[in-house]
Parts: sequence; structure tokens; C-alpha cells
Amino acid sequence: MTDYKATLNLPATDFPMKAGLPNREPETLKRLDGLYQRIREVSQGRPQFILHDGPPYANGVIHIGHALNKIIKDMIIRSKTLSGFDAPYVPGWDCHGLPIEHKVETTHGKHLPADKVRELSRAYATEQVALQKADFIRLGILGEWDNPYLTMNFANEAGEIRALGKMVEQGVVFKGLKPVNWCFDCGSALAEAEVEYQDKKSDAIDVAFAVEDADKLAKAFGLGALPKPAAIVIWTTTPWTIPANQALNVHPEFNYALVDTGERLLLLAEDLVADCLTRYGLEGETIATASGAALELINFRHPLYDRLSPIYLADYVELDAGTGVVHSAPAYGEDDFRTCKAYGMTNDDIFSPVQSNGVYVSDLPFFGGQFIWKANPAIVTKLDEVGALLKHQSIQHSYMHCWRHKTPLIYRATAQWFVGMDIPVKGGNGETLRERALQAIEQTEFVPAWGKQRLHNMIAGRPDWCISRQRNWGVPIPFFLHKESGELHPRTLELIEQVAQRVEQGGVDAWFDMDASDLLGDEAAQYDKISDTLDVWFDSGTTHWHVMRGSNPMGHAQGPLADLYLEGSDQHRGWFHSSLLTGCAIDGHAPYKGLLTHGFTVDENGRKMSKSLGNTIAPQKVNDTLGADILRLWVSSTDYSGEMAVSDQILQRSADAYRRIRNTARFLLSNLNGFDPKVDVLPAEQMLDLDRWAVDRTRLLQAEIVEAYDTYKFWNVYQKVHNFCVQELGGFYLDIIKDRQYTTQANSVARRSCQTALYHIAEALVRWIAPVLSFTAEELWQYLPGERSESVMLNTWYEGLTELPAEQALGRAFWETVMGVKEAVNKELENMRGAKSIRGSLEAEVTLYVEPALKEQLAQLGDELRFVLITSQATLAPFSEASVESVATELPGLKLRIVKSDAAKCARCWHLRADVGSHAEHPEICGRCVDNIEGAGEVRHHA
Repeated sequence: MTDYKATLNLPATDFPMKAGLPNREPETLKRLDGLYQRIREVSQGRPQFILHDGPPYANGVIHIGHALNKIIKDMIIRSKTLSGFDAPYVPGWDCHGLPIEHKVETTHGKHLPADKVRELSRAYATEQVALQKADFIRLGILGEWDNPYLTMNFANEAGEIRALGKMVEQGVVFKGLKPVNWCFDCGSALAEAEVEYQDKKSDAIDVAFAVEDADKLAKAFGLGALPKPAAIVIWTTTPWTIPANQALNVHPEFNYALVDTGERLLLLAEDLVADCLTRYGLEGETIATASGAALELINFRHPLYDRLSPIYLADYVELDAGTGVVHSAPAYGEDDFRTCKAYGMTNDDIFSPVQSNGVYVSDLPFFGGQFIWKANPAIVTKLDEVGALLKHQSIQHSYMHCWRHKTPLIYRATAQWFVGMDIPVKGGNGETLRERALQAIEQTEFVPAWGKQRLHNMIAGRPDWCISRQRNWGVPIPFFLHKESGELHPRTLELIEQVAQRVEQGGVDAWFDMDASDLLGDEAAQYDKISDTLDVWFDSGTTHWHVMRGSNPMGHAQGPLADLYLEGSDQHRGWFHSSLLTGCAIDGHAPYKGLLTHGFTVDENGRKMSKSLGNTIAPQKVNDTLGADILRLWVSSTDYSGEMAVSDQILQRSADAYRRIRNTARFLLSNLNGFDPKVDVLPAEQMLDLDRWAVDRTRLLQAEIVEAYDTYKFWNVYQKVHNFCVQELGGFYLDIIKDRQYTTQANSVARRSCQTALYHIAEALVRWIAPVLSFTAEELWQYLPGERSESVMLNTWYEGLTELPAEQALGRAFWETVMGVKEAVNKELENMRGAKSIRGSLEAEVTLYVEPALKEQLAQLGDELRFVLITSQATLAPFSEASVESVATELPGLKLRIVKSDAAKCARCWHLRADVGSHAEHPEICGRCVDNIEGAGEVRHHA
């Protein structure tokens, strides 16, 4: 038997079938070292797209959330580069703050000198940045890794101080006594973004305050006199605040009842009387009612101390629980503070017995020196002793906790530095910072769209921003306050710049080591040098100033500097939030044009990732087992607008999808063997109809893919690329062209037309996958024929795809019809294979019974219809002639009948043809193959 293998154009490529990503990806990184800078060079002069990096915290190894975030950013940077933008990416790190200081204290002990804490903190942050950077680079993230921004770099610390100076200049920074979120373990105020809510077991108590102004109370209720002793009742879940009580709040529009319970009268909200009496185990009768407004300024006696608690009106009082009366401790509640200040209480009047460590001052009667949480039972007992306790029970409720220590927080009034939300910004049109920020939100594009309302609500309802912290490791607030007046030095702006210049040379220690006289000279004795540091959200929130206009200059000359800020959905109250406020204060607008938020990772059952549950996925492990490209493909395939499920099983499914894409790419490469684009590319008008359609379909798909990238819908990119590889290519086009590719003459139009299409498809595909499968795209790029740059990322979207003319007879609609017919034939072929009637489709002869319109269409293919259906024979017959043996299909106007061919099998093309053996010199092959070997070669027109 003659071996005809040498006469075939068999596929061949060195592109490996087995990806081996864990080993191959690090090699790609080495080979393309310096690629980012070369991209910058070729991108010069292009329009800019600026994605500003939100800095991760320099503490600990990266987790799956870090990987997700950086990969999404990288997909955007890469796709924008391919779209013809100059899209730099400067990664950054947040380096100051408590977590690092806490780590230093844990490692080296507490009570270290402040300068030593700063020295060790800087060293620790430097180590962490190096570790995280290596992991990010391993994920294939393109960026300026040789010059990232660090908030602890001297230039950035100085720039942040200058940003503070700008805000002082705008008149929005002030010192005030206000309740702030306070963590005893941190020993500092916390930002809103550092607060999380967890369930907490608390003591809920109902406490009676005896009336002092009995006559005023009787008059308010329309009584001549009170018939017996009276008391107003409050309900609270924070017994520790009772010693700090200074007022009582009622709602001016609620009705209140005076209830006779036998021994005394109780003042309660009328709507809550029944619930309260049941709770107390009492019976009673309402003897009079009055509006809350009528009770204003009536005095009651504190149950434990010799002082009065007046009634103040407050519209935040509610009727959903308690008694309709709120006890007010202005040092420990925002609403309490505002109400008491509105009634004329001065800062000096506010009683604040809890110290920064959570312990009562030593001279507080009954409870001095006790930690507040431990004092709760003692307070309850004392209230019971004096006859003021009506009810005590334990409840479980949501309560604010420190996000680092997971311990309960309190509101605590302390002297802090604030950014005022409702202060008119200087140099503007009288608008406040809040108004500016709300206007900026309206001008910002949000992805997903619901982020707009979320951020709007947070800005609309937020209090003034407390920007001061009582820590060692942070950027200082370089203020000098007059010892007598408490006012800022009149040359504050000038002094801030002088401090910034020193910090630029020596870091934050330049401020802390400085003596006031170094700047103030003889005036130093009149001023206090402030030791507070800035909130870390001010560090990252001013990167648009000290990075984009400082250490790493970039951004648009007009309007918002950045096109996009991108972080997790928690950053509406974090980085997005602080950046918005500082941008609006300094520039009058947000620093970004758009905000993109992604959800958080959960396991396949929707559970939060947790080491205790054992459901965490370490990106380092994925890199070492499956490869970074598998992780990147998972990110692209998942809708990031909600929670993103990931597990070993889900990643394995991504690996399966990856193999399908890789195998398609390998098929393209292997069939481009011997193809030189300079010589062998055919112009579109010389290509076969099917090949022109394949290129046109690729062109249409590229437009859809680019749009998906432009709108950040990466899951659509994944679906479109995957489906194209599996369905239109693998399930249709590539299947059909194998015969032509392998059996026609090597340099025939039929083969070169096909290779031209494969070449165009490969050139497009490698670019489509480059933002997602960054390593595989670079690997594929090396094996594509023709001269090319060292990296796919030094190019833009492929422009060699031609459009199928509208007047083309075998146009888009025609091939859509053919795909439907082929699908119907394939279904019956599978049935016959299952029944073992045939072993493969080339053993089949198919007759299509078709209505006239469909027959007219399919007849255009002539004998090439069999190549499209991949059968040895294909015949068209009128629909009316369909025999009882014919099979109905889901396609209107089509029935079909398939029989096993009894013709001989060609040893070369494997088709079963009647003319096999008709040529004496080649008795084992068909006439077509003889012509392709020795003759002029077969001519194809369509497929």
C-alpha cells in the first residue's frame, strides 16, 4: 500500500500543546523584562488614558482580593494600550498607619521611643512592598515597578503636607471638640472606613430620672399639681454613658403620657406606654398627655449624681424601641453633641469622664478607674440600689467595631482636626465642600451604576471628616497653636511649605525631631507644636496631588486628572470618598472622571473567604499549580459587579476553558506551517467565499470585543472569545477547511486562501486575548509567521480584517443558513454514529430534501456542499420528494436522509468515492487526489 502522507500538507508547529504555565510564565517575564518602558516609548504622542492606582496596604502577603483587583486594572491598561492610548500604570502602596505600627509593637514590644517606632515601621513597610511587588509582577501586571509610588517616600510625605496646606488655604480645616469613632486598642480616632459592624451582646436598661421642676411638669400636662412623685424614663444599651448624662431628649412632635403606676408617675411616649408597662411588670393609667414641645427645658435629676438633666428637643428621637426618651451624653454621641451645643452648651461644659484607654477618670464617684465595659454591671447594680432601674436585660444587636482589632468602639468627644463639610470653600461661589462633592458625583461615570447613589448617600449624610490621629507612624499635621488663644500661627501656610521642604529631605522625622524655635525663633515659647498625624485616608486621598502632580507626574491638563479610579465596593466610604473630598476642596472637582467598583470574593457556596473555614484561595498557589493565566481567565469570566465566586473546582473549569482557547490557537499555528505573509497572503477578492466569511465574522466579532473592553465588560470578552473558538471556529469553519488545507496543493489558491484567513484570525485572536491571557498571548505571538515586534503589547487591535461586501452572493445570511443546515446534518450523523451505522461522517452520503428557496441557496455550493457537510456525498432534492425514511429537522423546509456509502475509501483524503481505483497508477485514491498530486490541482470556489 502506497504511503501518501508525504503528499499531504499536514499541520506542524512548535507551539506546545501542553501549556506548562507555572514553568513557562516566569520565563516570559524574564524575556520581556523592560517591556513596560518600551510600551511607553511607542505610546508617546497618543491620547492618554489614566487609571490611577488605589494603593494596597503594605502589610502581609497578597490574597485573592489583591490579585483580582490588580488583574482587572491590568486588563484595562492592556486593552486601552491596544486601543491606541498612552495608558501608563504607576502602582502604589499605602505605607503609614496603625497596622504597621501595631506590627512593630507586636514584634519589638510596646513603649518604644517614637523615633524608633518610625524607623522600624519604615523598614517593615519596605520589606512588605518588596514581597507584594514580586507577587504582583508574577501575575503579569504591567506597570512602573521600578518607580512605584509609596506614601512613605519623602517626596510623597512632603506633597501630602502641601495638600493639607492647600486645604487650609481653602478654609475647610478647623480644630474642634466633637465625638469621633474611638478605638481603645488603637488609642486613636478612626475614619468611617475603618469601622465595621458586628453583633454584640449589650446590657439594655430602663432608667428613671426623678423630676426636679415638678410645677413646670404639671403645667405642661395641664395639671394644677402632680399628685405623686414623677420620673421620666430613658432606655439605653450603653450603661457606661449614664455617668456622663447631661440632658434628656424628646421629639417635639410626639405625644407623651404621664402614667400613674401606683407609687409614682412615669413619663413615657404615649405610643410606647403599653410596651413599657409590660416590660416593667407594672399596671398603670394615663392621667394626662402633652406634646414633646411642651416639655422643653424642664429639669430632672441625674439618678446617681447631684446635677440636673434638662429636656432638649431633638428630631432624631424614634418610637421603634425604648421609651421615646433619649438620654444625652454629649461627649459620647454625635446627635447628643449637636443637640447640646445647639442649646448653648460650651466645650468646657461637656463632661467627658472616659480616658483614651477606655478607663474612667480616677475621681469619678463609684466607678473611677474602671474600664467602661467592665463597669457596666456595677452601674446597673448602683442604679438598682438607688431605685432608678426599672428593667435590665441582655440583647444582641449590631454594633460598631474596629476593623483591625475587632473590638467594640465608642463615640468619644476629643479635640481633633476636621475638614468641615458645610463650610463655604474660599475662592468659590459660596458653595460648601459637601455641595461641591455632590455636584462632582453627578459629573462622574459609575460602573456599576448603583455606585452613584451609594456614594451620594454617604456624602450627603456624613459628618465633618476627622483627619487627625494620635499615632507615631504617619504624616504630621505641622501646625503651631497659640498657647493662649488656641489659634493657628498667622504664617501657617508659609510654615507648612517650610516643613514640607524639610520633610522632602529627611522624611516625617524632620518634623518630629524639629524644635519649634527652628522655625519660629523667639516666638516659639508662645506656641504649642502639634504632634498629631494625618488620617491614612488623607494619605491615599491626596495621591492626586502628591503622586499625579508630584512623585509620578501624569494626568489630564484640564478637569479631572484621572479617567478612572478602580477598587472594591467598600471604597465608596474609603479611597473614592477621601479622594473626592480632597479633590473638591483643592481643585473644585473630583480627581477622577469615572469610578469602577468590583465585588468581593466568596467560595462556590457564597461564603466569605476565611482561614478558619479553610476556603481561601492563595494566588501564589494558583500560580505554582495552574498558572497566572488561569487566574486571569477566571477574573475575566466573572461578573465583578457582585460577589465573585472562586474555588479549586471553579478554577479547574477556567483551566478547561483555557485549554479550548489554547488548542484553537495551536490549530491556527499548525496550519500556518509554510505560510509567509509577505508572499502568500491573498487579497480578499481572490479568497474563497467561506474564507472571506470567516474573516468578516472575525471583523464583526472584534468590534464587539473592543466594545466589551471599552465598557469594562470582561466577562463578555471571555464569552465571545470562548464561543468563537468552540462554535464558529471549532464547530464549523476549522472543521470544514481541514480537507482543503491538507489535501489541496501546497501553493494552491484553495490552500493559500484558507491560510490567509487563518493568519488574519490568529493576528486578531492574539490581540483579543492579550489583556486577559497575557502570558499565553506573548507565547502565541512568538510563533506567528512573519516579521513582528518582540511583544503583542507593542501593537494595537488588528486592522487587516476585511468586510464581506453587501452584494456578495454567498454573504453573511447565506453562511448563517448553511450553519443551520450543517447543525441539522450533524445531529443525525451523531445519531447514526451512536447506532453504530457509521463510524465517521465521511462514511455517509446525505440527501437534503429542501424547499425551493433553500434549494436555490444551497445549490450555489455545487459539489462543494459535501465539503461543508464533511460527508462523502451530498445531494439536493425537492422537499416534496422526501421519503418516509427521511428525517424531519428543526429547520423549516428541510428534511434529510443519510445512508452509509458503499463506495471505496480514498487512502489519501479518506472520502468514499466511486472513482477510487479508476487510475491505474494510483489505484487506492480518488480522482481528486490524483489531480492534486500529479495534475493542475483541484479548484475550489466556495469552501
